[in-house]
Amino acid sequence: QVQLVESGGGLVQAGVSLRLSCAVSGGTFSQYNMAWFRQAPGKEREFVAAIGWSAGLTYYADSVLGRFTISRDNAKKMVYLVMNSLKPEDTAVYTCAADGSGLKITTAEYLGIMRSYDYWGQGTQVTVSS
Repeated sequence: QVQLVESGGGLVQAGVSLRLSCAVSGGTFSQYNMAWFRQAPGKEREFVAAIGWSAGLTYYADSVLGRFTISRDNAKKMVYLVMNSLKPEDTAVYTCAADGSGLKITTAEYLGIMRSYDYWGQGTQVTVSS
């Protein structure tokens, strides 16, 4: 059974950096596309960033491009999201997701939608104060 556990969230001031981590257990992590989504209060869950199973491709939402960086460590079965220059509008629950379909599709259109992902973590709260 595949499990995802996020960590690293917290309450920070605008302008600082934060690193989120996602630990994956079970399954074949190196074959999974991975992503981060977020859901702000009163809003729908939205795509933040994704990284392909081969780690060569990354995609970002326009709202975080240039500020956030997604990476993975296949040996540790970990995915990271480094968030720089945080803004109050980045406040949300951040959730890690894994695509265990085995299709190995790495287009932006595929990686940017929730239904491409089979496994989800519980999320970690990030609150950015102004």
